Amino acid sequence: MKLNVICYALLGLALIASLFSPHPVWMWLLLANLLTFLIYGGDKLAARKGWRRVPEATLLLFGALGGWLGALAAQQLFRHKTQKQPFKTWFILSVALNLAAVLGLWYWVYGRWIF
Repeated sequence: MKLNVICYALLGLALIASLFSPHPVWMWLLLANLLTFLIYGGDKLAARKGWRRVPEATLLLFGALGGWLGALAAQQLFRHKTQKQPFKTWFILSVALNLAAVLGLWYWVYGRWIF
């Protein structure tokens, strides 16, 4: 089974679990960040052991879907994906995309800006 499929299956389970929470958005962010953190850690371990790696597109997508704080924490803790310039650029763009989406959603739901 492809590692990518496992990552997306776990993301789907996180989405389903968050829907059963009294605060689904907060639960989604918590689970997405925890899962992203674990996937970065697993990818770092795979890099050291020479195992099959998690594709960069998957790491970037998990960050863009709300897991970017977990990704930042994992990058610093595991010293993973901190030197590769193309990845860093795409990661920053994915964080900006996520923040823009969150701000837009906030404005759409509440009719005003956060600040």
